[in-house]
Amino acid sequence: MSVNQAPENIQTLLKTIPESPGVYQYFDKDEKLIYVGKAKSLKKRVSSYFTKDKYDSRKTAILVRKINDIKFIVVESELDALLLENNLIKEYQPRYNVLLKDDKTFPWICIKKEPYPRIFPTRRIVKDGSQYFGPYANVKMMHTLLELIRQLYPLRTCNLKLTQENIKAEKFKVCLEYHIGNCKGPCIGKQTEEDYETAIQHIKKIIKGNVREVREHLHALMNEYSEKLEFEQAQILKEKLDTLVKFQSRSTVVSPIVDDADVFSIVSDVKSAYVNYMKVIEGAIVQAHTIELKKKLEESDAELLEMAVIEISQRFDSDAKEYILPFRLELEIPGVKMTVPQRGDRSKLLKLSERNALTYKRDKDKQTEILDPERNVTRIMEQMQKDLRMKEQPRHIECFDNSNIQGAYPVAAMVCFRNGKPYKSDYRHFNIKTVEGPDDFASMEEVVYRRYKRMLEEGIPLPQLIVIDGGKGQLSSAVKSLDKLGLRGKITIIGIAKKLEEIYFPGDSVPLYIDKRSESLKIIQHARNEAHRFGITHHRNKRAKATVKSELTDIKGISYKSSQQLLWKFRSVKKVKEATEEELAEAVGKAKARVVFEHFHP
Repeated sequence: MSVNQAPENIQTLLKTIPESPGVYQYFDKDEKLIYVGKAKSLKKRVSSYFTKDKYDSRKTAILVRKINDIKFIVVESELDALLLENNLIKEYQPRYNVLLKDDKTFPWICIKKEPYPRIFPTRRIVKDGSQYFGPYANVKMMHTLLELIRQLYPLRTCNLKLTQENIKAEKFKVCLEYHIGNCKGPCIGKQTEEDYETAIQHIKKIIKGNVREVREHLHALMNEYSEKLEFEQAQILKEKLDTLVKFQSRSTVVSPIVDDADVFSIVSDVKSAYVNYMKVIEGAIVQAHTIELKKKLEESDAELLEMAVIEISQRFDSDAKEYILPFRLELEIPGVKMTVPQRGDRSKLLKLSERNALTYKRDKDKQTEILDPERNVTRIMEQMQKDLRMKEQPRHIECFDNSNIQGAYPVAAMVCFRNGKPYKSDYRHFNIKTVEGPDDFASMEEVVYRRYKRMLEEGIPLPQLIVIDGGKGQLSSAVKSLDKLGLRGKITIIGIAKKLEEIYFPGDSVPLYIDKRSESLKIIQHARNEAHRFGITHHRNKRAKATVKSELTDIKGISYKSSQQLLWKFRSVKKVKEATEEELAEAVGKAKARVVFEHFHP
């Protein structure tokens, strides 16, 4: 859309938008927010939507047509813009923005905002100033952590309103938890608020994985009690230290070289992206989590990872000094070093994160396929229909390939796919009958004609898609056969070139490039590879039959396979001649044994 084609109010806005970094918002005619974006330069970024004649994505073109109004917010830096964009997307969930598939069912550890804060697990986040740590995909890990906290620090579990006024007024009495040593009795003034807060600060550090300071504090305190000859208190602290060390040893130790870092990796397909996050503290992985991002406008991996880094950093309240990433981001965060490792411990960490992201993606795909296989198939078929600009879903696909050696032993193969998967009972071999010499084009024309002429004569349902292994030449030859049979335009036919995986349509000199990660391209490639494999196997068998001859193959009624079985058993034609009919039957059966025996003993 050119600037002149845009609504008058937008043309005016484009002239006044500042060069500053910030966030822009697109609204439709109903004043509904449909897209939020961030930019280093608002003017350049927003203007770019209205200066293109052709868009990379059809969805982007639709978005631009729906824009009726633009609002923008100027901020100080690109980081501020990214943070604001993330918050606005989460709050309003605009239709054309990336959708974050939030793990709302995973639990969190809550430190309640109140005097003498309680600590407990929850699946519900209440915006009352309380602190939340998580989410914990591994629920067992969360409970282990809570158990450690209970062993180290006696905290209250009651929901009493422990204000200083109520405590001084002696409104409360101690409960069983106090008597069994699980609580120090702050409700009756047995524990000061300062002492309780110190415990809370230590707990926060433990939850975040930073146990070094807590360990050093407990060790110093233990030595202090020992020097005062308070051995009972010192022993209690020693037991707490042992518990803390034991817990730390359960974490996955990576390397002491990597002290405090967040690791991010991404794997994606056409529809979604999966970002894995691992937190490393003191050389150990203390937290790992994967989120799913649903694409809306064919966003790049860099854009998606940038968004995920901000979202995860906010969610986990990260204070890491280093981010380990698979590639460089334009994003700059004050006080954070961005590392793209090529080797060493950091590279191993990144590969581990990538494996976790890939595993998560595979599990999601398997779940979808198991729970609703038809839905998964329909989704793939709809995508193929869209990618190949078809009138109907390609539920039935047939793919052709030729095989020969300088024109010798020419054969062809056809493989059949139904609902995106091989249907081997419908695979077919073809021996080339009318073509002499090395002519792939004429061979392709012959087999395509023979295949669909027979299907028409026998009333067999035709495929929705024909795939030709080869470029424009092989495709044109196949189209000639469809023209002869009156099938041109009734069946979608394409050619796939091997080098760049280009997709050709009849009469179109410009190839179609499908996203390399697309399931559509993967199915086409699978069909092409199957046709090649199936054709090569047939070609080798034919060549072997033609080059490995014996007197046995000249016997009427004895196939090449039967002759080979006889030779494998008797090792020579001479011994076959000398064998009895009963001995021959052990190799090829009674009927064929009689034929062979009578041939040599008329």
